[in-house]
Amino acid sequence: MSDSNTTDFTNPSTFILLGIPGLEAAHVWISIPFCTMYIIAILGNFIILFIVKTEPSLHGPMYYFLCMLAVTDLVLCTSTVPKMMSIFWFNSREIDFSACFTQMFFIHCFFAIESGIFMAMAFDRYVAICDPLRHSTTLRNPIVAKIGLAVVLRGSMLALPCPLLARQLPYCRSNIVLHTCCEHIAVVNLACADTRISSYYGLIVASSVICLDMFFIAVSYTQILRAIFSLPTKDARLKTFGTCGSHLFAILAFYIPGLFTLLTYRFGHHVALHFHILFANVCLLVPPMLNPIIFGVRTKQIRDRMLRLFTHKGT
Repeated sequence: MSDSNTTDFTNPSTFILLGIPGLEAAHVWISIPFCTMYIIAILGNFIILFIVKTEPSLHGPMYYFLCMLAVTDLVLCTSTVPKMMSIFWFNSREIDFSACFTQMFFIHCFFAIESGIFMAMAFDRYVAICDPLRHSTTLRNPIVAKIGLAVVLRGSMLALPCPLLARQLPYCRSNIVLHTCCEHIAVVNLACADTRISSYYGLIVASSVICLDMFFIAVSYTQILRAIFSLPTKDARLKTFGTCGSHLFAILAFYIPGLFTLLTYRFGHHVALHFHILFANVCLLVPPMLNPIIFGVRTKQIRDRMLRLFTHKGT
């Protein structure tokens, strides 16, 4: 282990995840809110899945997309948080060379999948509000399944080159990753070769996924807002907008931190490293924690079913 940070090796068998540089003494305290958010995310998303599965009236496109989002959130946070907690609690920093690139794939793949699901949910709301008579025929179950499959395939194909390109690089500078997980740039920066292709690919994919999906979501909601403001009464406008409020809030909670992290990692060279890593971890945990809360509280059908579930258990 004493030679782990020298230049005497190429492609080490393990990487060392440092955690949050400069805040090692506070790792245990930092773990408390992170672990709490993870537990809430796990419980909340499993409750959403259980409610939609057991309530026949919720077997529709909006709730199928919500289930896809819940599964994606579960995978996204579970691919990073258990290892993060082992660093914070047990100082278990080693991660296998292949496991590191597998984690890298899961992080970037499911981030892209979640973005695609938000775009699909925006399309569902667009059809439901702007062309309600065709909603049941446009978004039939086979169509929803094909949309979900397309989102998964897109995320997988875009994310796969990131670990493949990074894995081909020779690592002979150090095996110490300045992060709590195998984030793409944090690992690639350890390579002792030209990393421009891998770095540029990661930047292009991340920015194109976020920008393109945000563009289509913005187009959908522009049409939705036009349809809402053309309704004759204020009550009708408020009721219709209420069906989209939870989705809009979840979109903002996902894209704003994601854009901030992308920009600071690429261009914010004066941002403290510990702040960036803390914020990147928050971005991985806050959306999976907030999504079931947002949709559970704001969606009447899920809220009523949840109340019946807990009331029945209490009785």
